[in-house]
Amino acid sequence: MRRGWSNLNKSQRMQLKAFICVLGMLLLFLLLIGRLLVVWLDHGGEEEPEVHIPVIQEFANVWIMEADQEGLLIFRNGAEESYRYAPDFSPDVSVREQVADVELTDGLVTGVNAKREKCSGRLLSADEEGILVEGYGKLPLDPDYQGYRIYDSLEMCTIDDLAYGYDFTDLVLEDGRICGILMVKEEAMESIRVLVKASDYAGLYHDSVVLRVDTDFTLEYGEYEDPVTEQHSAGEELVVDMESPYLLSERMVVTPNALTGKVTLASVNRSQGIPAYRGHMEIYKTENGLVVINELPLEEYLYSVVPSEMPASYPSEALKAQAVCARTYAYGHMQRAGYPEFGAHVDDSTSYQVYNNILEQESTTTAVKESYGKLLFTGEGNLAGTYYYSTSCGVGTDANVWKTAEAPTLTYLKPRGINVEVMDTVQGKADEGTVRETEELAECLREEDAFREFITGKNAGDYEVSEAWYRWNYQVKKLDAEHLSEVLAKRYQVNEKLVLTLEDGEYVSRPVKAFDEVYDICVAKRGPGGVCDELILETDAGCYKVISEHNIRSVLDDGESKVMRQDGKQVAAPVLLPSGFFVIDTVKEKKKVTGYTLTGGGFGHGVGMSQNGAKNMAKQGISAERILSFFYEGCTLQNIYEKN
Repeated sequence: MRRGWSNLNKSQRMQLKAFICVLGMLLLFLLLIGRLLVVWLDHGGEEEPEVHIPVIQEFANVWIMEADQEGLLIFRNGAEESYRYAPDFSPDVSVREQVADVELTDGLVTGVNAKREKCSGRLLSADEEGILVEGYGKLPLDPDYQGYRIYDSLEMCTIDDLAYGYDFTDLVLEDGRICGILMVKEEAMESIRVLVKASDYAGLYHDSVVLRVDTDFTLEYGEYEDPVTEQHSAGEELVVDMESPYLLSERMVVTPNALTGKVTLASVNRSQGIPAYRGHMEIYKTENGLVVINELPLEEYLYSVVPSEMPASYPSEALKAQAVCARTYAYGHMQRAGYPEFGAHVDDSTSYQVYNNILEQESTTTAVKESYGKLLFTGEGNLAGTYYYSTSCGVGTDANVWKTAEAPTLTYLKPRGINVEVMDTVQGKADEGTVRETEELAECLREEDAFREFITGKNAGDYEVSEAWYRWNYQVKKLDAEHLSEVLAKRYQVNEKLVLTLEDGEYVSRPVKAFDEVYDICVAKRGPGGVCDELILETDAGCYKVISEHNIRSVLDDGESKVMRQDGKQVAAPVLLPSGFFVIDTVKEKKKVTGYTLTGGGFGHGVGMSQNGAKNMAKQGISAERILSFFYEGCTLQNIYEKN
């Protein structure tokens, strides 16, 4: 054999190797066919079935709407879903209306873990870490928690929807952690929780708090499991700082023993001087400082809000309209708190409504009492957005000036002339021609020429024609391009979608480049009523589009020039122009803008109720209800306490 192999030349040996390989592969193929034939015969000629891998799904903390012998109806991610039990699963109908983990195997229920441990109490605050519950302390929040509003219509909810200061909610627990939130009822809420800012509204946090009570009072502090209650005498001063023994558990409460008692915060300064507060005070220690919460009846809160928002000398019907607006606004935040992390519905500054900055007045307190419990509701049954501002230029606009997602839905905030003719139209007293003219006014004023004619003149029928802010003038004699550039850049940082740069024929969002020269300033677009909606700035660093009346008012304010009102008084406007209702006239030298003059009118954003418009309507004998129906079309008054 060796001699035979050795007698073959190289080519012959290679051919022999290839033949042997082919022969081996053929043999392997025949063996595989044989194996498949055996398997096929073993299964009666059928193919071997594939191995089944079950599909398992786990739903954490769903709400079980219904459970019977056939299956479950659950509510998950805002939708109803139904599932049948697996054949070998033993159903438990007692899991109905419980939060539970549900396991599915191939779409059939194979496991249900109902979570039946619950607790309830007044909710004091909440954040992503947990919920502070009176009587329990802060309970940790499971990252996979789910919230359900189970009264009225079934809906999902979060900690942002909780009613702080109330016990309307059950908390579902597992291993000491909150895995489910059940909003079980809705009742008329009578108390509001207000975060009291530091002296002169300098911030949310206090370094220390000095307080006195004009009656005997109760001090509560310590751990929730072992609280300490002390009685103190009227006039006794308490000084609380970060090291105070009263804050070892991070919370203390001061409650006057008399319902009419007031707590004075000697460490806080307001326009009235040292303020005193109705209700009780809670002080919390946080890593940033002390937080002060004033809880008091909503109606008593309004005693201090209305005079801070509208002069007490205004006619009673205007004050009542303001009281309804303030109450509706506050109640909306009681339903959805502004500061859930502190359990506060609002703060006491212009960020919400100014509270207790001016002493209570008999006229405003009477207006609150005479409008007791009245809220303004839309035609759909929701609380109205009762926006208001100081003075109109004779016309208002709509909520789209704010460029928010919600704005297009606020259809009851109509752009319209604020004058006698429109009021007659609303009340059905005007003829057809007048009706048509008043309806078209706000749209006509989108046109530059029409608005210029309007704002540079006066309409004797406008309710505010005699108000100081009805017309004004703002003259910038020397344009400061550096300041203008800096303000524009800041507005871009606040919202990069509202300050755009021209690139390749399109306006796009880009960081603002510093510029030294301005070639043109003009209004590119006006909203209904003529309000500035888009402004164009041509500069040596590029062409910019500024969107929204607020941004435009910020950008064109040079921080130094004063506003001349129609009564001849000059008023400082350090950061914001009085309104967005104006026309621009520029001064140029060698094609560069060196200054500009704004001829405008009104004070405020121009959406909702004009307070001075309401004042002058009331002077003409128009009721608060008619004033409100004029500014909030289609909305109606309801007494929240009678409703429930």
